[in-house]
Amino acid sequence: MLELQDITKKFMKGTPDETTLFDHFCFSVQKGDFVSVVGSNGSGKTTMLNLICGTYQPDEGKVLFEGKDISRLPEFKRAAFIGRVFQDPKAGTCSDLTILENMALADNKNKPFGLGRGVNKKRMDYYRSLLENCNMGMENRLQTKVGALSGGQRQALALVIANMTELKLLILDEHTAALDPKSSERIMQLTDRLIRESGITALMVTHNLRFAIEYGNRLVMMHQGQVVLDKAGEDKKNASVDDLLTVFNSISIESGN
Repeated sequence: MLELQDITKKFMKGTPDETTLFDHFCFSVQKGDFVSVVGSNGSGKTTMLNLICGTYQPDEGKVLFEGKDISRLPEFKRAAFIGRVFQDPKAGTCSDLTILENMALADNKNKPFGLGRGVNKKRMDYYRSLLENCNMGMENRLQTKVGALSGGQRQALALVIANMTELKLLILDEHTAALDPKSSERIMQLTDRLIRESGITALMVTHNLRFAIEYGNRLVMMHQGQVVLDKAGEDKKNASVDDLLTVFNSISIESGN
């Protein structure tokens, strides 16, 4: 479904500080996969997401989606089939709009704009049913401005909004990192349920090794622009946090950290 083919990505090109993060990097994701990606800071995790979403373009190589080269496709056009939930709960929703207005905007995504009202009140029961699944009481607060919600509630709303359109790939960019432990657990449970129910393909970057072990059907560890560990199926089910720490610590020692 998704393939990064011989990707080379450099930063600060043409300067004394030029660095090459990816050098003919290859990576693929199959349809229906839920892939957890871990690794140290600077390993290439977020850069990989940015290349997939179109925030960055590769210097060499191709980004293929369902066999089509999207390497030069602008980020806003990729948003029609790729959804992204960011680390910052404020990034996925509009603070000054109500829950209802945020959901209405998502509901109208990729649809032609007319002169009618942006909020269709006939859809309110549908919006409430989606919010009820979050178990955070938001279904009774449709007229509340999103800026008044907690971080966990905003992230839950961002997840719901991302899944309201017919996406083909969901990108989760450390989406629990800014939350307290209890909220993180609830958001991960909601994430897992939404992915299972929709059958959507998902790629999740996380620093939480337990989440990486417990959720998804494939686990990838990155280091210095390379995949150093890739477990799927039974191998992933049998993996433990200690296994990941062993690999992570051995890499750190080799790197002089």
